[in-house]
Amino acid sequence: QVQLIESGGGLVQAGGSLRLSCAASGRTSSTSSRYEMGWFRQAPGKEREFVARISWGGGRTDYAGSVKGRFTISRDNAKNTVYLQMNSLKPEDTAVYLCAARPDSGGYSWIYWGRGTQVTVSS
Repeated sequence: QVQLIESGGGLVQAGGSLRLSCAASGRTSSTSSRYEMGWFRQAPGKEREFVARISWGGGRTDYAGSVKGRFTISRDNAKNTVYLQMNSLKPEDTAVYLCAARPDSGGYSWIYWGRGTQVTVSS
C-alpha cells in the first residue's frame, strides 16, 4: 500500500507561483514497487482532469495542454516526494490538486490517491 499526502496549496494572485508537494509513504521504494506519479485537479462542478505525470526515473514527463510551459513536475525518490511547480497561475487553475500513483510497468489505472490540496488563484 502507498499513502500520499499533498501540501503546498494556498491562495495566490494571478501570475503568481506555487509549489505543491506530494509525500509518499508505505511500499514506495522496493524494486518491485516502482511507481509513476501524477497530478490531477478538480474544480467545483467539473470532472477531475489530468495535469501532469512523471515516470519512476524521472526521464518521462507528460502535461495537459492547458498547463504545458507553465507547470513542471519533478520527483526526488530519495525523499519519496513528487513536486509540481506552478508558474504564471491563472484563475482557471483554481481547483483541488490531487496526487496519484500507479505501477510504472504500464497498463495500470491510477491506484493510489491523496486527499488533495486546495489552490485558489485570484484575479
